[in-house]
Amino acid sequence: MKMNVFAAAAPAEGSAILLPAVYDLIWGGLSFLIVFVLFWKFVLPRMKQIMEDRAERIEGGIERADKLQADAETTLTTYRASLADARQEAAEIRTQAQADAAAIIEQARAEALAQAAALASAADVAIAADRAQAVSELTSQVGALAVELAGRIVGEVLTDDARVQATVDAFVADLDAVGGR
Repeated sequence: MKMNVFAAAAPAEGSAILLPAVYDLIWGGLSFLIVFVLFWKFVLPRMKQIMEDRAERIEGGIERADKLQADAETTLTTYRASLADARQEAAEIRTQAQADAAAIIEQARAEALAQAAALASAADVAIAADRAQAVSELTSQVGALAVELAGRIVGEVLTDDARVQATVDAFVADLDAVGGR
């Protein structure tokens, strides 16, 4: 009789289809126990170590991120304070520059007025001196002309200088009196 290969695998009539044979349960249980012990002894500690390292890196990363964020906030606060100080200093410099400019303009205006007053005073003095010189020259010329005219009217040459001078002075005084009215 030929045995069928598949016939040995067929369950016996008295056994359950879903329940494996005892030797399969022993070999399967023993294999599971070996794999479980190997997993428990080698794989599980390694996985725990990897998970702990990963947790430490994450926590360290969070701590570093928190520290960097705190440093960034400190730097930002410092920057904003420096910027506010710089703006305040710029405003003070602008205000000082405007005050300096106003003072320089006022000083230049005062100097210009002083120079103008000095020039006007010098011009008044020069005009007075020129006028006095012109009056003096005109007086002497008018006197000479008056003496000459008087001499022609009288018909003789007037040579008494003191008397001629007194006459000329009286004539000029009369002219001033007439011109002053």
